[in-house]
Amino acid sequence: MDVQGLIMLLLPLLAGALLDALIGDPAWFPHPVVGMGKLIGGAEKALNHGARRMLKGALTAVILIAFTYLLFFFITHWFYALNRWAGICFEALMVFCFLAGKTLIKEVRMVFKAVDESLDKGRAQLSRIVGRDTAQLDAQEIRTAALETLAENLSDGVIAPLFWYMLLGIPGMAAYKMINTLDSMIGYKTDRYKDFGCWAAHIDDIANWIPARLTALLMVLVAGHPGLLGFVHKYGRQHASPNSGYPESALAGILNCRFGGTHTYFGQEFYKPYIGHNDRPLTTQDARRAICVNILSELLMLIIAAAFLILN
Repeated sequence: MDVQGLIMLLLPLLAGALLDALIGDPAWFPHPVVGMGKLIGGAEKALNHGARRMLKGALTAVILIAFTYLLFFFITHWFYALNRWAGICFEALMVFCFLAGKTLIKEVRMVFKAVDESLDKGRAQLSRIVGRDTAQLDAQEIRTAALETLAENLSDGVIAPLFWYMLLGIPGMAAYKMINTLDSMIGYKTDRYKDFGCWAAHIDDIANWIPARLTALLMVLVAGHPGLLGFVHKYGRQHASPNSGYPESALAGILNCRFGGTHTYFGQEFYKPYIGHNDRPLTTQDARRAICVNILSELLMLIIAAAFLILN
């Protein structure tokens, strides 16, 4: 492959990632994930009642995922049929839309700043990025929740989308975002969602199985602590989620702190096993280190994805 062909191949990935790193998710931009959320919300409202909720939820998840893949498959091909540069620009725009690295880093910084000012401000800021109830959290719990979310989002919002882009292009990346949005909206074990969202949660578990473990590996490598893989293996598999525990364990090991415990979602309490033993106070310096690990992990994943595209 000549130099020009190499540039054309990698340009959508690198341009999209650069846009995300520079501007994140601007509020004015018509984000496709918002549209996915509206489709899911409409389906849930129409179907999540009466009998056979699990079947209706399964069909909803499968149909929406397949629809998303096919829609972006045909749109991507249509743009390339118009003009090669139109296709490249569309792909770059979608990579930008489907990566969520910059935005959550910004939000986590704001959580740590807000909780330093007051508990109420910290709780309000945290509620923007977590599904759990925040009204009763103390300062340590707020900081812990923010860092847990940062680790989990590195997997769900950065590494997994890049992994599926690497394998299946923009259609695969878009389908993954639909899977992840389904899980984040209806994949809870509450009375309302436990049946309707059951299959959405299982599909998300499958889609994130490799990316979650890859994320943990990248984190310990960029932190210079490959010896933490034993720690990750021990605690990652004890987590209530088959995937979230791996990036969370990696970050807990890197920071030598403790994650987990009892959380409240939609008024119901859920216990998550503790990750680590050092229940020390978390500080802004911990947030800075965690953010550094996130950024370096994303850069390493971009290198891996670029190499995969070149070799294939």
